Amino acid sequence: MNQNPTASNGAKVTVTLLGTGDAFANFGRSQAGYLIDAPIGRVLMEAGPCLLQTLKSRGVSTDSFDLLLISHLHGDHFGGLPFLILDYMWETHRKKPLTIAGPAKLEERTWTLMRTMFPHFDLEKVKHKLKFVVLEPGSSTRLGKFKVSAIRSPHTKPDISLSLRIDGGGKSIVFSGDSGWNDELVDFTDGADLFLCECTYFESAQLNFHLNYPQLAANRDRFKVRRMVLTHLGREVLSREDEIALEMGYDGMKITI
Repeated sequence: MNQNPTASNGAKVTVTLLGTGDAFANFGRSQAGYLIDAPIGRVLMEAGPCLLQTLKSRGVSTDSFDLLLISHLHGDHFGGLPFLILDYMWETHRKKPLTIAGPAKLEERTWTLMRTMFPHFDLEKVKHKLKFVVLEPGSSTRLGKFKVSAIRSPHTKPDISLSLRIDGGGKSIVFSGDSGWNDELVDFTDGADLFLCECTYFESAQLNFHLNYPQLAANRDRFKVRRMVLTHLGREVLSREDEIALEMGYDGMKITI
């Protein structure tokens, strides 16, 4: 199944897992970050606190992507934005526009965080280079050459958290974001080439604002995807790695689809 009208003529898409850890960076893993390289462009997804260090340590230029996607407004997913903006102001001097797309209030929270961390800076120097776009649950949006679709994940209230689907270069990638179990996610992933699925817990099934491994293992066959990789891995999962039968991601992992 290919929901993307932009054909790739067999060209490959590569996804680099920059950070596969949870909010606590358990087992020393970096927090959320994913880089999608397609024939039609490069997309950064999520901006954990160590984003800038992770990009630079891997030789990824901060102006090499024109689209940044954020799933929700927890610090381990967007707390790296002030450092990225700082880099654009003083180091990279970004010239081309960057689209930053995510849930409602992303723009407001980003500038509040930026002003808190770096007060008295003239943000007008960089504001005109950043275009914020609200992704509404249940909708699809054309962003450059990519189609980005979103559904609401049961993770935060009243703030909106999103699961994201990116179609481009003839491939489909779904990211669960942080999410409790919901049947809508099963339908949302249908036909995807890659499903990046959070798996924070193992035994703590009562914490239903995140997914847990037994739940995912029991429902794996319901996800009609070519490849499923677990990410946002918490202490409970990492400490029981020998019991995990599903594929687990790791920092620096490269996936070609």
